[in-house]
Amino acid sequence: MTNNLILQEDINENEIKNKIYHIRGKDVMLDSDLAKLYKCTNGTKDINKAVKRNIDRFPDEFYFRLTKDEYDYLCSR
Repeated sequence: MTNNLILQEDINENEIKNKIYHIRGKDVMLDSDLAKLYKCTNGTKDINKAVKRNIDRFPDEFYFRLTKDEYDYLCSR
């Protein structure tokens, strides 16, 4: 992984909007969808590593882990 994540250029606005979910009163994107948008070669590992390396840049409400019920609900959609 390089130090800079580069957003996929051929993505359109509707594709991004379709990857935004409303959970716990917030609009969120899954790390797996972000990894695809940024073409991460190691998938979610790259996204999560970037967050851990720059934790001071991410407010607590910026990221959270889904509960099993939330995950199951998203997978059933």
